[in-house]
Amino acid sequence: MYEIKQHILKLTNTVIWKCHSMILLVHSNLDTAGVNIANSVLENYSFTKTAQTYQKNPVYTSEINGKHVSFLTLEQEAVNAQYLQEDYPNAKLVVFLSRHSSQNGKPTLSVHAPGNFGDAELGGLPKTLSVSPAQAMQNALKALLHYKETLNLFAYEVSFECTHHGPSLNVPTMFVELGSSPKQWSDLKAAQAVACSAMSAIENFKVPTSSAVLGIGGTHYNQRFTTMALIGEAAFGHMIPKYAIHLVDSQMLSQCVDKTLEKVPLAILDWKGIKGEDKPNLLQALEAVGLPYKKV
Repeated sequence: MYEIKQHILKLTNTVIWKCHSMILLVHSNLDTAGVNIANSVLENYSFTKTAQTYQKNPVYTSEINGKHVSFLTLEQEAVNAQYLQEDYPNAKLVVFLSRHSSQNGKPTLSVHAPGNFGDAELGGLPKTLSVSPAQAMQNALKALLHYKETLNLFAYEVSFECTHHGPSLNVPTMFVELGSSPKQWSDLKAAQAVACSAMSAIENFKVPTSSAVLGIGGTHYNQRFTTMALIGEAAFGHMIPKYAIHLVDSQMLSQCVDKTLEKVPLAILDWKGIKGEDKPNLLQALEAVGLPYKKV
């Protein structure tokens, strides 16, 4: 009887461990790039099709470097997956594989955290951020540069994007994206680069041991922050672009800090990339929350 109880306890602990170590890899059926990236994941990594379904689609699972990964397909756009944390409350990281869209159609491989500094115009909740996994985003960014070079994707720019769109989840969440037009969304080599970079972030995901910084200022694709992350000078959590600074007060700055997986002891200001009229209020808000800053 004792041995049976011990065996049951071991099985229970294994299940609990898996639940508490669960990572979600997610894409949408409505997203051409997401589908191509997802296919590349399944082609290049060992995932097992389970008997489970999610939104009528099969769920795939894998054990990646000691972590249980569930691979989900959505029937809605990824930005509207606000329900995800209710369905998977034990998730420790959510990685979305997604397209990126821009009017200029520039070939781009990008990483960002989701969330809204203002209204929820594209999914998520108003003035609500997801938790930003700074180290995982930095790992994905470095991997994108690596695969850009090894797969000869020299037309593509590797970049951070600032925090934007939904969902707004209380769990570390990141998007790894392929952009910026239908031509790139159908580029299977670029899809492979995104797939491998997302998996690299998952493979290396762990309890944070280092700090992160909050990035403020500059364009939506902040190359200064991107370069700092690529050379290992800083790991960025949330990034607030020039166009959103007027929406940010001390409460939002506190949320940027609190909703970063790592500790955030410092803000990095792209000083020339901040409107003059926004600077006094920004500095006052930083002082109000007691967050030191450095101008770059």
